[in-house]
Amino acid sequence: MTGKEKLRETMNALPTLEHISERLAAGWRLAAIEWERDISAAGELPQRLAQEIPYGLRIADDCSGLVESAEEREVVICALDMIVDDCPLSQVAEELNRRGYRARTGAEWTSTTLFVLLPRMIEIGPRLFSSTDWASRKQRLKRVV
Repeated sequence: MTGKEKLRETMNALPTLEHISERLAAGWRLAAIEWERDISAAGELPQRLAQEIPYGLRIADDCSGLVESAEEREVVICALDMIVDDCPLSQVAEELNRRGYRARTGAEWTSTTLFVLLPRMIEIGPRLFSSTDWASRKQRLKRVV
């Protein structure tokens, strides 16, 4: 089995055709180009840092990481309970709004905002419930199906 050798060159200018030809003649193959640029302190954030925080989490008070958001956890539990009871998303949205819950944007809940949140609810649902809570929800789900 053959391995691969990789070489990373720091460049201060564009590579010349001669430089590329020398590398090709030595058996190297161009695999990637890495770009970088300077940004001001007040400038734009790099894309990898500007990602949305997953629903149900928030930034910790000491800014050391992400922690669970109690209010968003309540929203997910309420929504999942109603979805397990086979309620339409429009009814779930009405109930969340009636209870005074608002989406992160401050807007009222709609079927669409809940639909967009479904993958996240599926992801975190099993972790939200203790084994006894989950057992009772599972029994309700069997009755619906």
